[in-house]
Amino acid sequence: MKFQTGVNATAIAPVNPWGMVPALGNLDAYITAVNRLPMLTLEEEQTYARQLRDHNSVDAAGRLVLSHLRLVVSVSRQYLGYGLPQGDLIQEGNVGLMKAVKRFDPEQGVRLVSYALHWIKAEIHEYILKNWRMVKVATTKAQRKLFFNLRSMKQGFKTDAMEDGATHRDTLSNAEIDMMAEQLNVKREEVMEMETRMSGGDVLLDPSPSDDGEQAFGPIAYLADAAHEPTAMIESHQRDVLASDGIAAALNSLDERSRRIVEERWLKVNDDGSGGMTLHELAAEYKVSAERIRQIEVAAMKKMKKALVEYA
Repeated sequence: MKFQTGVNATAIAPVNPWGMVPALGNLDAYITAVNRLPMLTLEEEQTYARQLRDHNSVDAAGRLVLSHLRLVVSVSRQYLGYGLPQGDLIQEGNVGLMKAVKRFDPEQGVRLVSYALHWIKAEIHEYILKNWRMVKVATTKAQRKLFFNLRSMKQGFKTDAMEDGATHRDTLSNAEIDMMAEQLNVKREEVMEMETRMSGGDVLLDPSPSDDGEQAFGPIAYLADAAHEPTAMIESHQRDVLASDGIAAALNSLDERSRRIVEERWLKVNDDGSGGMTLHELAAEYKVSAERIRQIEVAAMKKMKKALVEYA
């Protein structure tokens, strides 16, 4: 069961006052609608929670979820600084709210709002980590804590500096780095690395052409390695095989005279860089005309070409 912005959330609880949520078409209408939904009293909350736990009541689950949708909206506002759509943050928070409702035990003496807060933030945190950058910026528990506290702590340093009448730099000072590392129980180097990674902007791998029609230069131009593209690697391997084993097999298909003519004319290289024997030199050796040597060479090349095709 997943509540989305733009979906009639009262589908599972049609009894008033839950019918106050209309069919929605935009985020502002959704926020306005959920803020009109009444809150549950402690007795109502425990009653619905027991109905869900003991009888798996979908209607009770819907009432618990709907009465806390405003909490998700409130939490989502805390994460708008990451540049992700608030509608997406709300949707992920709603997933966390529904997980909390499913696991909520009314006998623990805790209100659902306190219990659900952890689940809502956990889902939003996970969404931000997966989507804020193409490459994850936080993996360990300590790094995640640093990721979500770095921005707020930097803002606090900036506010303090303004109150003292001093100008604050965009980068952290050594004292601020040490203070942050101590408070968050991480290494100083991790604070510096996380700040560098968070301050870097996203770069398009393949930017679109400029207004004048010229192709913009992007990382894709130098990141792509054509030599290791799978098709190119296969073709290169096939050429290497044909140039070695294939040529040897094709030469073995020739008679001795034709093979020697081909080797002298195409494969032999002397120490001084010159090639093998000329047509006239071969003609003199075999006591035939140069034209006859050329005919034998052409016939031999055709036979080798056929042998290479069969070998490939």
